[in-house]
Amino acid sequence: MAFIDEAKFFVKGGDGGNGCVSFRREKFVPKGGPDGGDGGNGGDVIIEASKRLSSLIDFRYRSHFMAERGVHGQSKKMHGRNGADHVVKVPAGSLIKDAETGEVIADLIEDGQKVIVAKGGRGGRGNTHFASSTNRAPRVAGRGKPGEERWLRIELKILADVGLVGLPNAGKSTLLSKLSAAHPKIAAYPFTTLEPHLGVMRLGHHPPYVVADIPGLIEGAHEGAGLGHKFLKHIERTRVLLHILDGSKPIDEIIADQQTLEQELSRFDETLLSRRKVIVVNKVDLLEDTNQLKKIVTIFGAKNISVLAISALTGSGIDALKKHLVAILAEKFDG
Repeated sequence: MAFIDEAKFFVKGGDGGNGCVSFRREKFVPKGGPDGGDGGNGGDVIIEASKRLSSLIDFRYRSHFMAERGVHGQSKKMHGRNGADHVVKVPAGSLIKDAETGEVIADLIEDGQKVIVAKGGRGGRGNTHFASSTNRAPRVAGRGKPGEERWLRIELKILADVGLVGLPNAGKSTLLSKLSAAHPKIAAYPFTTLEPHLGVMRLGHHPPYVVADIPGLIEGAHEGAGLGHKFLKHIERTRVLLHILDGSKPIDEIIADQQTLEQELSRFDETLLSRRKVIVVNKVDLLEDTNQLKKIVTIFGAKNISVLAISALTGSGIDALKKHLVAILAEKFDG
């Protein structure tokens, strides 16, 4: 099933019910007077965030959401029933915008967070409200107001504790499968990851943490090259970024890869540079020169950047990486 993270949809609040024109009819009560009831109010269209959802796939099959209209008023001053609200469930992390103006209506981050995006119309008043000393038998009633309607755009930005970023073939998908129980597609060709994948990392008594594998970045990703532009937005809300580097490459290429990652992240959003990060050198099982890893650690250490060496394929260093991540996340969570 394709991962859907953007959609355009139409919402309309329910129309208000019409007021009733009616006169009291009762034996031995001449000229009973008006007794038309009010129309009910139309229902609202409400968008609610839910952590149980992870994609906007439902919007592929439905793009119009309308609340119920109010019931018309009736005789004997009976008011019409209010229309039922229509609740649209979306994943937590959804950004709701007006499709025409681009105005941000709501940023739904918390589970259960709600916003009314189309209010229902008010019901019309019955003819009892139009009676006066000069008009004791009004034959008019108010019409229900139409509900609000508009086109909206929704964008999903994944809420994850850890985001995996790296160039194609750096081993992010394999690492995700080791950190969690996720089973992303893994192969030895560029852009195996065509959509974000989520996994849940567990370690001992610590709370579970969500890990997101973002499709590989290439130079120019912030401008739309490769797959980066489409999915870079998903790392904006991650708490920690793992920079995955291919340790089997020559040292100068490893340094260049890290510089490419830094440049693409900063050009997309400069605040990402200040995000807590961990550099992970992967594929150390392929190193022929045992001193290369020491040289890499020394180079990044001079920049006050810590490095963890792992082999996602063999599992070497994975436990240490988990403990390191949990320590960072627990520190940020408690603080």
